[in-house]
Amino acid sequence: MMKFTKMHGCGNDYVYINCLEEKADDPAELARRVSDRHFGIGSDGLILICPSDRADVRMRMFNADGSEGEMCGNGIRCVAKYVYDHHIVEKTGLSVETGAGIKQLDLFTEQGKVVQVRVDMGEPVLVAAQIPVVSDKAEVIGVPVEVGGKTWEMTCVSMGNPHAVVFVQDTAGLDLISYGPLFEHHEMFPKRVNTEFVQVLSREEINMRVWERGAGETISCGTGTCASTVAAVLNGYCPRGEEIAIQIRGGVLYDTYLENGDVVMRGPAVEVFHGEWRE
Repeated sequence: MMKFTKMHGCGNDYVYINCLEEKADDPAELARRVSDRHFGIGSDGLILICPSDRADVRMRMFNADGSEGEMCGNGIRCVAKYVYDHHIVEKTGLSVETGAGIKQLDLFTEQGKVVQVRVDMGEPVLVAAQIPVVSDKAEVIGVPVEVGGKTWEMTCVSMGNPHAVVFVQDTAGLDLISYGPLFEHHEMFPKRVNTEFVQVLSREEINMRVWERGAGETISCGTGTCASTVAAVLNGYCPRGEEIAIQIRGGVLYDTYLENGDVVMRGPAVEVFHGEWRE
């Protein structure tokens, strides 16, 4: 028997295990089982909250297919809410160790509970070989590529995990279930890729749909909104140093590509329920 908590950030939902108290054997297989929305708990994946000798806590994130991801923007906000609300770390400035390095978070509380979290996601990686994306260009910014018989304007960014951002005229009518897998498994991406399809609404607002590697379409992706913000700025659609509202299926996230090079993300974190997993 293992205790768990179900949480979400803008609908990007994960099962959380407090590994300060619980033991999660074979987390990859556990992620596959608990994520199943018919026979399991139902989630986009599994997140383990672990001890760290470098930060307040450590986060490990597993996709629904059992593959381990380096970072999850929505997930890390929920980790912050969990450790604060459950009195594991009683401060509103928090550090979390991830596969993409240590992230600094600011917590906003109401009546003793965290409602919003701001995360300094660090600097985006734009060097193609480091994302990684196979290209004859040092950086892939606004480059036309052909995928699925169509030409797309693509910008590649790593926020600790690889992203391909493509700009489209209409996200609502996009056949994401067809094109998402073609990007994810394209030979350009040796570690697969998360793909954001972005519609620019104004200088201060964009709309985004995302196909996540190992999970399919999710209704939110925190690292994806950060990558989309960077891409929108680099391609001249949105201003640098100003907060941009990213409309996603699960709500709204607010990201800023700072002049110092970092990307800051602000958004909600919600605890849904807790229970016991018995197998």
